Amino acid sequence: MAKPFYVTTPIYYVNDAPHIGHAYTTLACDVLARFKRLDGFDVKFLTGTDEHGQKVEKSAQAAGIEPQAFTDKVSQNFRDLADFMNFTHDDFIRTTEARHRTACQDLWRRLVDAGDIYLGSYAGWYAVRDEAFYGEDELTTGPDGKKTAPSGAEVEWVEEPSYFFKLSAWEDRLLAFYDANPDFIAPRTRRNEVTSFVKGGLQDLSVSRTTFNWGVPVPGDDAHIMYVWLDALTNYITAVGYPETADGAYARYWPADLHMVGKDILRFHAVYWPAFLMAAGLAPPKRVFAHGWWTNEGQKISKSLGNVIDPIELVGKYGLDQVRYFLLREVPFGNDGDFSHRAMVNRMNGELANDYGNLAQRVLSMIAKNCDGRVPEAGALGTDDEALLEQAGGLLGALREKMDAQAFHEALEAVWVVIRAANAYVDAQAPWKLRKEDPARMATVLHVLAETIRRLAVTTQPFMPEASSRLLDQLGVAAEARDFAAARPLEAGQALPKPEGVFPRFVDDEDGA
Repeated sequence: MAKPFYVTTPIYYVNDAPHIGHAYTTLACDVLARFKRLDGFDVKFLTGTDEHGQKVEKSAQAAGIEPQAFTDKVSQNFRDLADFMNFTHDDFIRTTEARHRTACQDLWRRLVDAGDIYLGSYAGWYAVRDEAFYGEDELTTGPDGKKTAPSGAEVEWVEEPSYFFKLSAWEDRLLAFYDANPDFIAPRTRRNEVTSFVKGGLQDLSVSRTTFNWGVPVPGDDAHIMYVWLDALTNYITAVGYPETADGAYARYWPADLHMVGKDILRFHAVYWPAFLMAAGLAPPKRVFAHGWWTNEGQKISKSLGNVIDPIELVGKYGLDQVRYFLLREVPFGNDGDFSHRAMVNRMNGELANDYGNLAQRVLSMIAKNCDGRVPEAGALGTDDEALLEQAGGLLGALREKMDAQAFHEALEAVWVVIRAANAYVDAQAPWKLRKEDPARMATVLHVLAETIRRLAVTTQPFMPEASSRLLDQLGVAAEARDFAAARPLEAGQALPKPEGVFPRFVDDEDGA
C-alpha cells in the first residue's frame, strides 16, 4: 500500500480577495503534492477558507450582507483561484461546514476534560485584523497615541469574560518537543525565533469571545464562541475525519507531514497548535514550514499603495507555467522575495525559452529532419554520452532530497544544472556536423539528448505541468509512463509527432526586451 503524505495550506481568511501571497503558498503545496504523487505516495492535499471571527463579521456588515452570504461569495473566489492556477488539492474545507463545527466542539471537550481550559476574564490588547492578542511589550505607540501590533495592525483594549487555555503549563513540554523534533519548524531561523519566544515565558491564552457571535459556539455555554485560531487550526484534523480517530482517514494521514504557512502565522502553528493537540491527547504535525513575503518592485504590497499583485492578471500576461516557475525559482524558499516584471521576463527568456525550450526544440527538430521523425538508434556510448545520461538519471534522487526540505529553488537549480550540461553536450558534439561526417554517431548523440530531455520533462512535471506534458507528448511518452516508477527509456524507432515550441520568448511591449 502506498505511503501516505498529508500536506496543507493555511486556510485563507475571507475578509478580502485572493492575491499573490495566497497563490504562492498553495503553489508550493501543489508542487510538493504533484511530486509525491508521481513518486508513488498516497497524497492528501488540503486547502480552504477560514470564515469565522470579528474581522469577517465586520467585513460582512460593511458589505451590507449576512456573514454566511458574505463568506459563500468570498470563499468561492478562493476556489476559483485554485482552479485557475491548476492546483490539485483533494479537499477544500470551509470552517462554516457542519463537519468542522463537530470537530471543533469535540476538541474543546477534550481540552476541558484534560483540565486545560478554565473560565476567567480577559483584559488586554487585541488586533481585529490579526485576530490575535498582544502583550504591552510587543506594541508600538504612534504619534497619534494609537497602539499597533508588530504586524502593523491597530490594537484595541478588550475586557470580557473568557475561557482560557493553560498555555503557560506547556512551556517546558513544547521546548522538549522542539528538541526531540529538530525538523518540526523550518527554516532553521524560524525555529530559533519560536524557541526564543517560548523561552521568554508563555501566558495563558484567551480562547473564547463574547462581544460578537460569528463563530463556533462553546459547548455548554452559547454566550461564548471559540477563539478564531482554535477554530481555524482544527481544520487540519476536521479534513481527515476527526473526531473519528480509530480508523479511516485520520488514522491514515494524521499527523500531517507538512503545514505550509506564511511567516506571520508561524506562532499559531508552532506554539498554540501543538500545545492544543498534545493537551487533547493527539499527535502534533510532523513539520511546519514558514515562507517569506513578496514585495512588488521593492515596495511592500498593500491595497493603499494600489500595488497588489493579482495572480490571475499575471498568468494572463505571462502564462501559467511561467508564473509557477518564476515564483519558486526567483528566491530561496523561506526568504522574502521581490517581484519585478523585468526579473520575470529575464527568467522566462533566459532560462525557459533559451535554455530549456531551445534545447528541446533544436534536438527534436534535428530528429524530425534527419532521423525520419523517429527516435534514433543509439550505438556504442562514449564517456561523454554516459556522463550526461548519468547526470540526468541522478536528478530524481537529488530532487527527492530538495523537495523533502522544501528547497524548491534548489530543486530547480538541480534541474538547470542538467539542462546546461545538455546544451554544452550539444555544442561539443555538433550533431549538425555529424550528419555528413558520421550519421551513426549523430543518431547516438540525438538519442542521448532525447533521453535526457525525457528525464527532464518527467521530473519538471510538478513545477510546469502543462509544458512538461507537451514535451512528453512530443517524445511519444505514454501517459502511464510518466510516473517516476513507471518511466522507461525511449525506444529506438518510435515515431514522434511534429515538434513544436513549448516556451515562447516574451516581448515587452514597452521596450522590446
